Amino acid sequence: MTLPQNGSPTSPLGALARFGWHSALTIGLLGVLLGVVVLAWPDRTLAVVGVLFGVYLLISGILQLVLAATVHTATGLRVLGFISGALSVLVGLLCFRGPYQSVLLLSLWIGIGWLFRGITATVAALDVPNGTPGRGWQIFLGVITAVAGAILLIDPFRSILALAVMAGIWLLALGVIEIGHAIALRSQAKRLA
Repeated sequence: MTLPQNGSPTSPLGALARFGWHSALTIGLLGVLLGVVVLAWPDRTLAVVGVLFGVYLLISGILQLVLAATVHTATGLRVLGFISGALSVLVGLLCFRGPYQSVLLLSLWIGIGWLFRGITATVAALDVPNGTPGRGWQIFLGVITAVAGAILLIDPFRSILALAVMAGIWLLALGVIEIGHAIALRSQAKRLA
């Protein structure tokens, strides 16, 4: 148990909700920022977009790894969280190889990463009890992420510009949803404290 500022113990669920909303808000803000940048300059900043994708995937992957290491859930879900985080870090590192190198492979990797992350998030959210803070947002975010990944895998776009615009739209949508998830988690964390 942890002690909040008033000195009384809180539940592990309350502590998890307080940590989770910070992570969700960070990922959401990064997604919105990257989505806006991609949509504002899709044809001129592909090199920058590649680096920003790499940074976004690295940070979100590291946060997923930290969350998988600290959350006390079923072993299978923790393993899925580690794999999802590691894949995000790997795809993030691939973004630094060069802006025009292996664009098709990069779109496939992004699609696989989003599909896997979406499935992992949905399964994890479905595994927790109905009253868990942010469960509905997590399911919705997981489904949207999986759909975005599937779209990238089905048609890995012939044009770098089309990939950038589609990814920008998805990142913006996912960022807004993640921010909504963070707000819901924060209000639930206050209630649990």
